[in-house]
Amino acid sequence: MKPHSKRVIIGELPNVPAVPARPSQTHSIVRVAIVEDDEWLRSSLVSQINGAAGFECLGSFRSAELALQHIPALKPDVVLMDINLPGLDGVQCVRQLKEICPKVQFLMLTVYEESERIFNSLQAGARGYLLKRTAMEELLNAILQVMDGGTPLTDHIARKIVHYFNQLGERASTLESLSPRETKVLEALARGFSYKEAADSLTLSINTIRMNVRHIYHKLHVHSRAEAVAKYLARR
Repeated sequence: MKPHSKRVIIGELPNVPAVPARPSQTHSIVRVAIVEDDEWLRSSLVSQINGAAGFECLGSFRSAELALQHIPALKPDVVLMDINLPGLDGVQCVRQLKEICPKVQFLMLTVYEESERIFNSLQAGARGYLLKRTAMEELLNAILQVMDGGTPLTDHIARKIVHYFNQLGERASTLESLSPRETKVLEALARGFSYKEAADSLTLSINTIRMNVRHIYHKLHVHSRAEAVAKYLARR
């Protein structure tokens, strides 16, 4: 079967055609959507992603409102989301899109390094947080990492998350509620393992890993892998 030709839907266009959902995990193309209000950066990201082998940009949008209108129909694998958008901000956009499209993964791409913004993004459902100055090769690797169940965070941003927890008085006492297996799963996640790598390392099935992750989220009162890992790192 020939791969479908690349086409980019720009958010200013009134009509967005539906794009078929990803047929399987073995699909050769990673499909990306971009939400960014800076026209030059938005166009640059579209061009570079479409120019990279194995990637396709389905659409780019200059506002959260346009993204909410069109992204559910596009069904991308990953959305690159700016935080500081006109009108509804990127954090609120991620939170709303995550409810509509729970399988879509979100990567925050922003100039901001403030701890509260980072934490709020992760709470909203973002999988990772990278700076706009990130090199394209690193950004593409981060997209692949998200697709594999990873959480791309620079060391600097990870330290900020830990510091933010400490400032809030968040301690690791809740970690004591985890079972030995859940603790081992969390340790594997903290080492950057994907679900498959964690399953192989612990001789468990991926479904067992997912079940343990759900229990970890519930016991630690978190909503994302990044939050759980930050709580684990905060006790060290």
